Amino acid sequence: MRFGIFGKELENDSIYILKPLTMIYLTRRERFNAAHRLYREDWSEEKNMDVFGKCSNPNWHGHNYILFVTVKGEMKPELGYVVDLKVLGQVIREKIIDRLDHKNINLEVDFMKGRMASTEHIAMAIWKELDSHILALDVELHRIRLEETENNFVEYFGN
Repeated sequence: MRFGIFGKELENDSIYILKPLTMIYLTRRERFNAAHRLYREDWSEEKNMDVFGKCSNPNWHGHNYILFVTVKGEMKPELGYVVDLKVLGQVIREKIIDRLDHKNINLEVDFMKGRMASTEHIAMAIWKELDSHILALDVELHRIRLEETENNFVEYFGN
């Protein structure tokens, strides 16, 4: 008795040829503008200002965010692509952009309630909001990249 790859028993000295998977990574870019404030309610205003500086301004501050959503999957030979970009863009806009654009993240964004409005937390919350919808498109969410400024960005790859 002989065994092939993955311990599968081979019949009649057969040889299994495994076709390598061709994993494609595809990224969609979207933009939104939003205000936020970094602060902890259990701290004094002074401590918040000491720790978070200008980002703890009681009158808020805003950013022109750039969101990159990277998905991965196999190319569908009959279509010539991994996922329909029009559909992917629509999901991102409906589930994320429309809910964040021109909003106060601390006060108006339901999926950020009870969270610190840091870029790290926003990226993680975006992942959580998108993951099941991306899977429904027959691809996997690979990365969320959220640029807060031209110098600062967060990349989140899930759990």
